[in-house]
Amino acid sequence: MNKIKLIISREYLTRVKKKSFLVMTILGPILFAAMMIVPAWIASREDTEVRTIAVIDSSGIFVDRITNTDYIKFEYLENKSVNSLKKNFLESKYYAVLHILPSITYEPTAVHLFSNKQPSFSIKSHIANSMEQELRNQKLRANGIDENVLKSIKSDVSIRTIQWTDDGETKESSTEVNMAIGYASGFLIYFFIFLFGAQVMRGVIEEKTSRIVEIIISSARPFQLMMGKIIGIALVGLTQFLLWIILTFIIITGVKTVFFPELGTPNAQEVVVQDLFDQGTMPQIETMQAPQNLDKFTSILNAAKSINYGVLLGSFIFFFLGGYLLYGSLFAAIGAAVDNETDTQQFMLPVTIPLIIGIVVMMNVVQNPESPIAFWFSIIPLTSPIVMMVRIPFGVSDWELALSMGLLVITFIGSTWMAGKIYRTGILMYGKKVNYKELWKWLRYKS
Repeated sequence: MNKIKLIISREYLTRVKKKSFLVMTILGPILFAAMMIVPAWIASREDTEVRTIAVIDSSGIFVDRITNTDYIKFEYLENKSVNSLKKNFLESKYYAVLHILPSITYEPTAVHLFSNKQPSFSIKSHIANSMEQELRNQKLRANGIDENVLKSIKSDVSIRTIQWTDDGETKESSTEVNMAIGYASGFLIYFFIFLFGAQVMRGVIEEKTSRIVEIIISSARPFQLMMGKIIGIALVGLTQFLLWIILTFIIITGVKTVFFPELGTPNAQEVVVQDLFDQGTMPQIETMQAPQNLDKFTSILNAAKSINYGVLLGSFIFFFLGGYLLYGSLFAAIGAAVDNETDTQQFMLPVTIPLIIGIVVMMNVVQNPESPIAFWFSIIPLTSPIVMMVRIPFGVSDWELALSMGLLVITFIGSTWMAGKIYRTGILMYGKKVNYKELWKWLRYKS
């Protein structure tokens, strides 16, 4: 055990002192923070430039019917042609020219938007929506139907999901929130298993080709060396992951406070809802009557508060470590069996296929977490680290979670035993092309 601790310490300290570790530890949080801050900042910056669009309506249907916005104005021209406007377009005040052909009633493409720039998606969408609404209203009037009557009977339905707990209590949940948390958790498990598992394989290959392993193996058993390397790199991964979380939070908080304080300012609805929660006077779900936007915000807030983050975080750490140790041992065996990364391709495919299947199944699980496919792939150890993490936010029974964890531990022990036999033989073998038949012989060697 002391030798394994020394190997773990060597692997850990060697890797955390590398420049690549320091660079990724710094760049990672910056990139994550940018992915959160930049879209929010862009969304908060409205385009205040007023654009005037000249309209030549040859159909005569849409005169004064396309609505103006704060920053898009429409000017309807008579006795003008597109060619005449084109000649002096650069000197004109217009951003674009909208030409509506007479065949618009039966030809949807009979609308042309001319400009010396590429019109934005929002401008095209606004014009198309306004014209579609006007055509719809005209068809309703032609059939003697008042569009105001249709507007008055239009109703919106917003479904709030309430879960009954085993003790009879109720708690509000959100399918969308659970889907987002499950998808993010499963993808992170996949990413870290593949990333750090590949590091184990490359580390074994480097030590094997440089013959350093011959010196190390003289004072430690191959199995001890393999386990020390796997656990050491796992600790490096956890260290980097925790640093990413802490630094990302610090960067986001600092940037929002210094440069974009308005992004972190709660709006009136958030303040009202938070006050109600703080005072303990939040109305019951069955009797609450609130505006639609406030209702949606309250639903998301209640769903976020109902999630058991302790179980979620604990499960994430367990399945990350279990999945990594399982695949890390297999990657270590591959690294010991070959002399360079080029030769790893024939052995990588069987190892990576279950991970890829887990990602594919994950797409189905977020849609139907109670399906037989979701159940079985969350139990099978090769895919359970990814699939089970997707199911946990939706609620998983204790026996299913215990069964999945137990099978993962048993499979890890078996894969470690198998990888150890391959590692013990292959770590000192050079210059020989290894195939599956040769690996089978190594597994059958007696200690």
